[in-house]
Amino acid sequence: MITKPIPVPTAGTQLAWKLDHPYTAKHLLIVLVLLAGLIYTGQRTEMDRMATMTVQAIGKLLGLTDESQVVRGLSRIGQSMWPPAIGEKEEVARLSRFDRNDLPWFSYLEVQERREQRMNLQTLQMDVETERIEYLVKPVGYLWTVFAKMVQTVEIAIWGTLLSVLLSIPLAYLAARNYTPNRFTYTLARGSISLLRSAPELIVALFLVLAYGFGPIAGVLALGLHAAGFLGKFYAEDIENADKKPQEALEAIGAGKLKTLWYGVLPQVLPQYIAYTLYILDRNIRMATVIGLVGAGGIGQELKGRFDMFQYDHVATILIAI
Repeated sequence: MITKPIPVPTAGTQLAWKLDHPYTAKHLLIVLVLLAGLIYTGQRTEMDRMATMTVQAIGKLLGLTDESQVVRGLSRIGQSMWPPAIGEKEEVARLSRFDRNDLPWFSYLEVQERREQRMNLQTLQMDVETERIEYLVKPVGYLWTVFAKMVQTVEIAIWGTLLSVLLSIPLAYLAARNYTPNRFTYTLARGSISLLRSAPELIVALFLVLAYGFGPIAGVLALGLHAAGFLGKFYAEDIENADKKPQEALEAIGAGKLKTLWYGVLPQVLPQYIAYTLYILDRNIRMATVIGLVGAGGIGQELKGRFDMFQYDHVATILIAI
């Protein structure tokens, strides 16, 4: 081991230490430009209005201000949502193939009277008429509906993840620089991965609903196509970064590309592949609740319908379930 002595100044030498400033005028100019950009974009996105309304809301809660649009709006929504809807009530006359002797579990029939004022054509006066309406009451009917929609949402996420894995495997092989057959297939695979990843699921689902109609098909395809872009990128990069030594050993004994990939690369990258796939599944479960807003099935479609009909008690039940 070779060691060098630490240089020591001679006696009587005057030492002058000088440290450069960590920040210069260039750094100050960059900060000012970024600050000006934030101020400009903040005005365009109404950040000043948001801050003002938030301060008013806090003041309203603390009793310092008399009025707040935020608090008034949230209070109105909260009152409309409470209590959450649990049961369902349907008119018997509107039910097809209704059998009085075979009611759903925990259901019962209920008769209500409804009074309406109608014009008497003979006397030209308003008469009060009583109408008896029979309802089928399901005490926990809406909970069952929400449960079924939540199950469908998870099913959409599972099938979307499965579709993304099936699509990403060949894309990853062609997009890996050390395994792709040629430059053309590499560029085509990388371009396809970028295209799939760049299109948001909500936009894709919106167009797929026009093609396949309302329902879970559009949701599965939207989630599968978008996630295939992410998984294809992750899978391909792990193949490129895998340890070369096992691959070189297999190639030295005459193994082809597929066998080298199967025995030399897959054991290395499999744990990461499982982690990526589980992350995409978790993400798809959350996104499956969103794409339903454009009619792609699941609990999101039920949420959009109830919200449009101003049935906020049903909306509260859905939000609790989500």
